[in-house]
Amino acid sequence: MLTEKAIAQARPREKVYRLSDQTGNGLCLEVSPSGGKHWRFRYRHQGKAKMISLGAYPAITLREAREKALAARKDVEKGAEPSGKKRKAGGGETSLFRDVAKAWWDRAAGVMTEKYASEVWGRLDRDALPFLGGMPLADIDAPTVLAVLRRVEERGTIVAMRKLKSHISQIMRYGIACGIIYHDPSRDLSGALRSQKSVPMPAIIEPKQVGKLMLAIRGYSGVVTRCALLLGALTFVRPGELRRAEWAEFDLAGAEWRIPGEKMKMRRPHIVPLATQSLAVLAELEKYTLGGRFLFPSRRTASRPMSDNTINAALRYLGYAREEMCGHGFRAMASSLLAEQGWSIDAIERQLAHVEGNKVRAAYHRSEHLEERRRMMQAWADYLDSLEASAGRGV
Repeated sequence: MLTEKAIAQARPREKVYRLSDQTGNGLCLEVSPSGGKHWRFRYRHQGKAKMISLGAYPAITLREAREKALAARKDVEKGAEPSGKKRKAGGGETSLFRDVAKAWWDRAAGVMTEKYASEVWGRLDRDALPFLGGMPLADIDAPTVLAVLRRVEERGTIVAMRKLKSHISQIMRYGIACGIIYHDPSRDLSGALRSQKSVPMPAIIEPKQVGKLMLAIRGYSGVVTRCALLLGALTFVRPGELRRAEWAEFDLAGAEWRIPGEKMKMRRPHIVPLATQSLAVLAELEKYTLGGRFLFPSRRTASRPMSDNTINAALRYLGYAREEMCGHGFRAMASSLLAEQGWSIDAIERQLAHVEGNKVRAAYHRSEHLEERRRMMQAWADYLDSLEASAGRGV
């Protein structure tokens, strides 16, 4: 008979193995090569040997597993099919991975951009559904998920593998919420997959070098691209938010840029207070693009924004290598130097549009930090001017 001590001492082996409870109730503990421990109920139905998942240990204790096994055994004795009961849950959705994945995606896509939602489903359709699609969610364990992820990992695409793991985990957690399964097996894969080394975005954060950068930008010959570079430095929004900026989003009289939620990474509206220097850039830009939709239209057609490579290409033209500075680097530049100047982390983080997990705290940030952020953005613009002036004097 299984005991807590025996369960704790069960170590992973090269292959999956099971420890029977030996109480006659069909309960066993399955130990995977990754170290995950899952409860299984084994039984026969219409002469066929079958098995269903009862959850993972220690989330499901030995006592709880025995209670679940006993309940399932009673169903078998009554002629019922325990796995059949588990095939439908959460509003009648079948428990096959492909069906649960589609149900999850249908809901999640509503808070994703259309492009990203398409990427997510494409990744699942290519790398997960061919192997997991026809399996009941309850039958998918950590080794099965690991095998799927390693196929992607072996292609050398670590980032894609990590994204796929995240999608699978979200589908599994959706299955838990629907009552289909009790445990997310992808959580048992810690240490079994290669990790991607984090490489920070290249950014210039030394004040003297920032001054030289601003001086170089000021001398860029293309007016529209120069204005994009300047506004990127002054507002430090994400490059995608910058290049897709529309004139309708700007309240020049109120000195605000209100970016709608559907354009933001976290799908939340964002206010960017505009310093007098930002308003001056916009005034110059008005002469060239005010009649159209976008501040920075594509050279090929005014109906689309500039290419996502334009800013980085301009920085390369100015002599900055990709290892030195990129369009996203304006954010790190501002974050680092503003913190050094003593501005509150709350104000900086809110201006960077980083999401606050606590709802009450997030509401406080939106309502109370706007005036502080107005002062900070003007001070930041003045600081950039002073650094540029010093670089012009060769100081």
